[in-house]
Amino acid sequence: MKQTIDAVVFDMDGLMFNTEDLYDQVGDAILDRRGQRFTRELKLAMMGLPGDKAFQVMIDRCMLEDSVKQLQEETEALFAEMLPREIRTMPGLLELLDRLEEEDIPKGIATSSHQRFATIALGQFDLAPRFDFVLTAESVTQGKPHPEVYLLAAEKLKVPPRSVLVLEDSHTGSTAAAAAGSCVIAVPTEHSKDCDFSHVHAVADGLHDEIVWETIERGYVNKSMGS
Repeated sequence: MKQTIDAVVFDMDGLMFNTEDLYDQVGDAILDRRGQRFTRELKLAMMGLPGDKAFQVMIDRCMLEDSVKQLQEETEALFAEMLPREIRTMPGLLELLDRLEEEDIPKGIATSSHQRFATIALGQFDLAPRFDFVLTAESVTQGKPHPEVYLLAAEKLKVPPRSVLVLEDSHTGSTAAAAAGSCVIAVPTEHSKDCDFSHVHAVADGLHDEIVWETIERGYVNKSMGS
C-alpha cells in the first residue's frame, strides 16, 4: 500500500554535520594518550549509540580504567577546542532544508548526542530555529537502537510513525527508526558505508540524492500494510 510522507526527521552526527570525522580525531587522541589505537572496528561498534553507552564500549573493548564520566569530560574538552574551526554541514543539507521549507513540510532532529553538544553544533550555523524540535539523549530513557526517540518524534509531529521519513547515517540509528515503523533512508558516509542497511527503504549517495526528494513527493510502499 502506498504511504505518504508528512514529515522528515534528521539524525545529526554524520548526517547533518561532519562530526564523525571529528569523533575519529577525538577517539585517536584519547586512546593515543593511553597507548592504544582507535580502530575502525571500535568506531563502528560505538557509532550511533548514546554517549554513555559508546564510552562503555570503548572502556570494555580497550580494558580502560577510566570511568564513563572521565572519558566524557575529556571528550568535551577536545571537542570544545576543535568544533568551532572544523565542523561543516554535510553536502546537500542546506538545500534540502530550503526545499522542505518551501513545501511547508515539518521537520525535526532526533540525535543520540547530549543537549549541550547539539546546541553548540546547531548554533554554529543557526540551524535550531529551522526545526520544529531537537530530541537528544536527555529526551528519552532508552537510546538508539531502541525506537523510543523516533516514536517520540512522530508524537511531536502529530503524525503516525509510518508517515515520517527518517534520514540516518548509521546502522544503529536506522535500526531504531525502522523499529519505530518509519520510512528510513540511509545516507552512509565513508565511516558507515560498509554497514548493513538491508532494513531501510533506500540507501542514498547523500542528502542531495534525488531518492530523498522522490520519496517525500511520491511516498513509498509500506510492506507492512500490504501492497
